[in-house]
Amino acid sequence: MNIVHLLAPNPGLFTGAGTNTYVLGGETRALVIDPGPVIPEHRDRILEAIGDRRTAAIVVTHTHPDHAPLANPLGLEVDAPVYGFAPGPEFAPTDLVREGDHIEVEGETLEVLYTPGHADDHICLLLGTTMFTGDHIIGGSTVMIEDLTRYLASLERLQSVSLSKLLPGHGPEIDNPQEVIDYYISHRMEREKEIVNALQDGAGSVGDVVIEVYKDVPEELHRVAALSVAAHLRKLTDDGLITFGEAGASDLWGSLVEMVRA
Repeated sequence: MNIVHLLAPNPGLFTGAGTNTYVLGGETRALVIDPGPVIPEHRDRILEAIGDRRTAAIVVTHTHPDHAPLANPLGLEVDAPVYGFAPGPEFAPTDLVREGDHIEVEGETLEVLYTPGHADDHICLLLGTTMFTGDHIIGGSTVMIEDLTRYLASLERLQSVSLSKLLPGHGPEIDNPQEVIDYYISHRMEREKEIVNALQDGAGSVGDVVIEVYKDVPEELHRVAALSVAAHLRKLTDDGLITFGEAGASDLWGSLVEMVRA
């Protein structure tokens, strides 16, 4: 199976160097993973990589705007089905996929693994021992989390999968999968301890926690850190490890909203 990596020209705070799009297949069939945002230059490069092959499918790992919006217009152009776990902004799958589904291309099979946490609609795709990880795991960094409890469960699930390589939605490929998965889990557990310590030391808002726990992180990344702090606080609350009075909880979530809007 030939795999071509294309980097979308959408660098930024949340995307790093840009979104990784993958075109894979053999002599007569191709499949596109995460075509990214609607950028004509990137669309042209995807079409060039497909060449004169028939496109078996276009698959998105999740519906965030740096991964999915080009999928539908590209699907119409190459007359291919568009696969995803759920609809989202600027994305409407023609075919829904679920845990354990298989997508065929050139006699090989991509297996769908449901991996919520970064987003509720996130999937990874397993091709032999190579996994396309979207934003579940990325190269060179950790990721923003919406639901930490589900995210950790998704990471732990991958520990039991035989993997030789991860092809992420952002950053370089990863050739030590299990080490990176273990690091992601241990990193989140260490962050949890640091957040609890910050609360015990008197932090009373998401902003206070971010300033204390992420003091070595550039300030322009604090809005991203705030989202992860909120996910940790919700997990700690669900686990019964911390409690807030009604006003305190309101202040915490209100602080998050203000940081994200800033």
